Amino acid sequence: MSRIVFDRVNKSYGKNLVLEDFSMKIESGMGKIILGGGGSGKSTVLKMIPGLVLPDSGSVFIDENDISTLTEDEMMPIRSRIGMVFQEGALFDSMTVLENVAYRLREHTTQTEQVIRDTVMEALGFVGLGDAAVRMPSELSGGMRRRVAIARAMVGNPRIILYDEPTAGLDPITSRSICNLIMGLRDIRGVTSVMVTNDLDAARTLAAEKVVIDEAGNVNFIDQNIAEGLNTDYIILHEGKIRLEGTREDLQNSGDSYIREFLD
Repeated sequence: MSRIVFDRVNKSYGKNLVLEDFSMKIESGMGKIILGGGGSGKSTVLKMIPGLVLPDSGSVFIDENDISTLTEDEMMPIRSRIGMVFQEGALFDSMTVLENVAYRLREHTTQTEQVIRDTVMEALGFVGLGDAAVRMPSELSGGMRRRVAIARAMVGNPRIILYDEPTAGLDPITSRSICNLIMGLRDIRGVTSVMVTNDLDAARTLAAEKVVIDEAGNVNFIDQNIAEGLNTDYIILHEGKIRLEGTREDLQNSGDSYIREFLD
């Protein structure tokens, strides 16, 4: 399981109220896309999931655990089930691609080097970089760095992956390839996904499509069907409050003046 629940969360930094009475629920294997302008509170939401920021009041649950009440030692097994993809990749420049992806396993597991290498190569294969293991981050394009970051986040089979602007600054084709990877983890591996972004094209893709594997083993991207149930929806934050929560149709059909201006 990897269910996330925010229950009436409030958070301030000094006199600046960042989140006000914020509630959100993400079921296991589903996706949530959080949109909003600067200072809307979306990054704070992302940081609260692994307990990097705690609420002033209210609760944040991962499965049945209220993480705002846990000690650092009690948080460690929960964090081990959470991967994070940072904006720009946040790779260690002095390490090879393989070493970057292996870092988490070497720091937090007692697996043998062979097991670690096999795990890393599987993850690099998933993101299409199996031949880049010995390259340095400086040799990679922006899109390749993001794919390495996704590989690093997925090692250890996390049940939740958090994405902080994973497509920012990328060209449309590369951005689409990153979206495909995110959808693959969500739909094939059942990873609960939370993405903070201002990339509306990427947000629309993730909420409009899903990945299925046909009888021949081919991976196909198809339109999500409302009648069959959608697996990803939106939250738009404005000044710490939810301005809209719903499907792509709810977003497109909203008459809210702030949302129309944000989308335009």
